[in-house]
Amino acid sequence: MGNPFTVSLIGWRDGEPLLKSIREAVFIREQGVPEALEWDGLDESCRHALALSLQGDAIGCGRMLPDGHIGHIAVLPQWRKQKVGTAIMEALLDYARAHDYPRVSVDVQPRYIPFYRSLGFVEQGEASGNAVLPHIKMFLKF
Repeated sequence: MGNPFTVSLIGWRDGEPLLKSIREAVFIREQGVPEALEWDGLDESCRHALALSLQGDAIGCGRMLPDGHIGHIAVLPQWRKQKVGTAIMEALLDYARAHDYPRVSVDVQPRYIPFYRSLGFVEQGEASGNAVLPHIKMFLKF
């Protein structure tokens, strides 16, 4: 059986209300990221991955900047541990490969390092403050 969700790559204008609803729930309300940090003005230039349940509800998202930096990966709590994050990352990595990016990067909360390692990412440097939580920079070369 397939996944109980789909992932599509979209532009900000095509998915803004749905993308915002996920990021507000996960980053602003759950993790306490200040709105000024979450809404950094970069979304219009990004490629976004949007995960929808088969009923059409927004359940997860992520974005990739034009320079290959992937971020703002968010999955609603009730959908975690169901491969939604993996599917979002795979969609963004497929996009990067198809557009000949030599590498991509992520800033990762330490607890998620094993997940990104499983996708082939390697850490570089030490944890540093990013928003409200410490993050570690990781890279994946193609």
